[in-house]
This record gives sequence, structure tokens and C-alpha cells, in this order.
Amino acid sequence: MVLTTNNANSQNQFERLEYPFEMKKKKLSDSKTMAYADIGEGESILFIHGLASYAPGWKYNISELSKSYRCIAVDLIGYGKSTKGNFKADMSFHAQYLIELMDKLNITSFHIAGHSMGGQIALTMALTEPKKVKSLLLMAPAGIETFNKKEKEVFKNSTSPESIANVSDEQYRINLSLNFYEMDERAEFMYEDRMKIKTDSQFMEYSHVVAEGVMGMLNEPVFEQLGEIKQPTLICYGKEDRLIPNTYLHKALNTKLIGEKATENIPNSKLEMIPKAGHFVHFDQPEKVNEIMKNFLENN
Repeated sequence: MVLTTNNANSQNQFERLEYPFEMKKKKLSDSKTMAYADIGEGESILFIHGLASYAPGWKYNISELSKSYRCIAVDLIGYGKSTKGNFKADMSFHAQYLIELMDKLNITSFHIAGHSMGGQIALTMALTEPKKVKSLLLMAPAGIETFNKKEKEVFKNSTSPESIANVSDEQYRINLSLNFYEMDERAEFMYEDRMKIKTDSQFMEYSHVVAEGVMGMLNEPVFEQLGEIKQPTLICYGKEDRLIPNTYLHKALNTKLIGEKATENIPNSKLEMIPKAGHFVHFDQPEKVNEIMKNFLENN
């Protein structure tokens, strides 16, 4: 069972998380508030984290890119320091509030860096708001690997807020470590933050949004529309990604084939396969990825 108590020390754990940058908050429609960092000056880059992640996952990238760009790093609605709730948090849901945030910040056009699920959200935004999105920097993006009806049922039957919330501490560490080439002390804060938020009274709402994210990726596929992406697109995958492709359902695929599938279908795209990097490619190899991102932005 998830530990939740009425003790004041166990409440507001999401708000108490220590971030590497100052988080501001913007009130959006439907009584929702989004937390975001706003660092640097220049052209704007919107950073969208992946499933069950949060803004600090970009800390090694923003520390460098904010020297030349205005970096907006968000906690998606339902995550981190943003509003929690039992939302139908699919790709369109997140895209809607991200566009609203950028409008409220008077940013009319911007680049998007998206990781994993955040990459699929970025693709959704590029398709629905093409005039606002200048380019895409996709880190291990979801939405390229496709799943048939039977495979989707496997996810549906194994994913629920309860299954996400009740993962043991030991299993969570194993699951988290699968994101990295090597999980070292740099990533330890992610495990420690999970240990903190699991005692929060809003943890089940957070778990609900994570479960909705899984189903949202499956129910709002973008693969058939990739040919409509007009923006210059950078795609980075770690050569040792252990999450894409799904090793249980797609044993015949490998990460490079998924990346090549993306570049074959997105007209103006470039693929970079990063050595000694896993699913959290931009975290595993920040110096390499930062250089690739900067060169891509300068040339586009």
C-alpha cells in the first residue's frame, strides 16, 4: 500500500522538492496552474519532460543552453509542482496547456525539446500549431514505435494508477535504472524525490496522470502524420536505450531501426545515435547532446 498520512510533515512533498532552478507558476484555464522555469535570453526553447519525470530531468541541458537561449522547462499538469487531479491527461491535454502557457508568456514562436512522452507531445504540438513551433529536438521520442490492437491491450491490462503507486521501493529503483546507460550518483535525486512524493496526499492523483499518459501515447498515435511535420527535426536516441523499442513486444526491433523509421517519415529530420547513452540520452551524455542541439539550432 502507498503510505499516506494526515501528518503535516507528509503533505506538500511535491512543493518541497528541491529543483536546480527557480520555478515560477502561471494560472491557466480550468483552475489549473503550471510550474515552469524561465532561464536565459534569446530564442525560446520549451522543454517537455517524459512520463513520470519532471523539469529537473533537463538540468544538465538547460545549464548550457540557457547561455544562448531562453529556456522554459515545465512540470506538465499533474506532475511535479503543477496542479494535480484525476485528469484525462493524454497528448492533446498536455499540448493544450503548454500552448496556453506559451501564449501567457507572450512567446509566439519557439523551439521544442521533448523527451520520450514529451517528444510525442512535441510532435502533437507541431501538427496542431505549426506556425508556433520553429523546430523539434526530440530525445528518445515516443510515437515512432507503433503498437497493434492486441499490444495496446497488454498495456491497458497492466497499467493502472494503483500499479504505478504500489511499486515497491526496490522495484522502482530497478525501473528507474532502466532509463540510463549507467545510473550513477547524478540520477540519485530522482529516486530520492520519488521516496518523498509517495507520502503526499496527492500521490494517487499523480499516479493517475502517469497511467493516463501511457494510454494517451497509445490512443493518440502520431506516426501516420509524421509526413506532415514541416519543422526541422533533430532526433536523438541512446545506442543503449532499453525502453525503446519495447523489448517484450518487439524483440525483432532495435533502437537504431526506430530512429531510422523516424527520419524516413519526417521530411526535414536528422538522426543522431549517441554512444554510452540509454533512454535518458540527454542526461547520460549531456555534453555531447548539448553540442548537437546547439549546432542544430544554429543551422536551422
